[in-house]
Amino acid sequence: MSRKSESDLSQEESMEVDCNHCVFEDSSELRDLDAADVKDMRLEAQAVVNDVLFAVREMYVAHSLQNAVDVAHINVETREGNRYCLELTEAGLRVVGYAFDQVDESMMTQYHETVYSLLDSLSPAYREAFGNALLQRLERLKQNGR
Repeated sequence: MSRKSESDLSQEESMEVDCNHCVFEDSSELRDLDAADVKDMRLEAQAVVNDVLFAVREMYVAHSLQNAVDVAHINVETREGNRYCLELTEAGLRVVGYAFDQVDESMMTQYHETVYSLLDSLSPAYREAFGNALLQRLERLKQNGR
């Protein structure tokens, strides 16, 4: 499959070109991709950790596991004390192990679009902490609005 050049695209097609689902017959076609078109999952993983660290006991990017542009692993311990190894890809987040730095290739767990959805399904204490943080933020907004 060859890609159309930008001049061959209609106005609608040239506005946004999504290469997440493109199939390339020749790896030389990959050289044409702009680096900005590809999300670096290592950076995404760090952003995920920073976003929800307040609502879990421990969470960090798993540096002992192989992370790459297309996959990263995150270790998380919930407030209940349960440990998980998470995989982050373009498909989303999923549990791949029940201990830090553990990947069980045979696990067929559900992908979640967001870390909030995944943690909500794993940890009632996360749900409570997230709800409390939201209420506190709303209270601050209400006080600042007066």
